[in-house]
Amino acid sequence: MNNSVTNTARLLGAGLRALLVLTLVTGVIYPLVVTGIAQGLFNNKANGSEIKANGKVVGSSLIGQAYNLPLKKGQETPAPDLKWFQGRPQNGLGTNSVNTRYKLILSGATNRSGDNADLIKWVKDAKAAVVKDNSVPGYTVKASAVPADAVTSSGSGLDPNISPQYAEIQVHRVAAKNGLSVAQVERLVKEHNEGRRLGFMGDPRVNVLELNIALKALVAKG
Repeated sequence: MNNSVTNTARLLGAGLRALLVLTLVTGVIYPLVVTGIAQGLFNNKANGSEIKANGKVVGSSLIGQAYNLPLKKGQETPAPDLKWFQGRPQNGLGTNSVNTRYKLILSGATNRSGDNADLIKWVKDAKAAVVKDNSVPGYTVKASAVPADAVTSSGSGLDPNISPQYAEIQVHRVAAKNGLSVAQVERLVKEHNEGRRLGFMGDPRVNVLELNIALKALVAKG
């Protein structure tokens, strides 16, 4: 009887020591090592690929932002603030209804097929809006020139980038709204064009947040 109790106590002691060691190794040491390596070698990516302006974090290079005017009384959908470059439509899964302190758009695709009536209407309405919003005196946008990313959301609904073609369509409108020359804004877009990754992966792109930060700085210079 005493031997049985002693063996049980030994097994419990061994199990407890194993639990403590594994907790220390996998719950403390390993996370600290991985975090240290990530912070040391990949600091920006480990912290969410932050984008800063004037020393403050203003967003992430991985998540798109909306550039809208404040909602007016009776409005359900805010109008775009046309002095800024606009990103892709954000037709994800809807707005955040859980934590209502934050006005977030949820990540996700529309999950509608190409022949879905709602999707077709969204695309037609979006194309008409792109043509209307970006046509200014002396420059008219043709419907045939509107690229797909200007009228469709990405798979996540939060794409931070637009195509160079969509950025160029917006140049004349942005210049007119901010009192800049077309040449100044065109130069800004070219400076923020990013080619294919490693020369062959993905498509050329322009990060909208980075472009708008540069636009704000240019407007501030007068």
